[in-house]
Amino acid sequence: MPDSPADALDGLTRDLAEVPAIEVVTACAVNLMSAAAVKLGLAENGEHLRDLDEARRLIEALAGLVDGAGAYLSFHAAPVKDGLRSLQLAFREASVHPDAPGSGPGEKYTGPVW
Repeated sequence: MPDSPADALDGLTRDLAEVPAIEVVTACAVNLMSAAAVKLGLAENGEHLRDLDEARRLIEALAGLVDGAGAYLSFHAAPVKDGLRSLQLAFREASVHPDAPGSGPGEKYTGPVW
């Protein structure tokens, strides 16, 4: 007899309980970075996937995560912050009318990106 949805949820909860918080936060950051890169059209042959409104939201969420969990990320923080900055710069370059310095996605958390 197949597992019930409740059994599957219990199994997922047990699996998540075994994962350290730093891994969950880092995985979330990587997913946000990857999705933002795709929405910026940075994937191979991905120009047709560009959606700057969606990219803005993803970069903003990543910046909030980095700001909120930055101290906790310890040695993971530097590469995540570098990735965030690269995405912010790519967004600025992709924008027909770039935001004013300090007004780009996530810049309320990171400061102006040039």
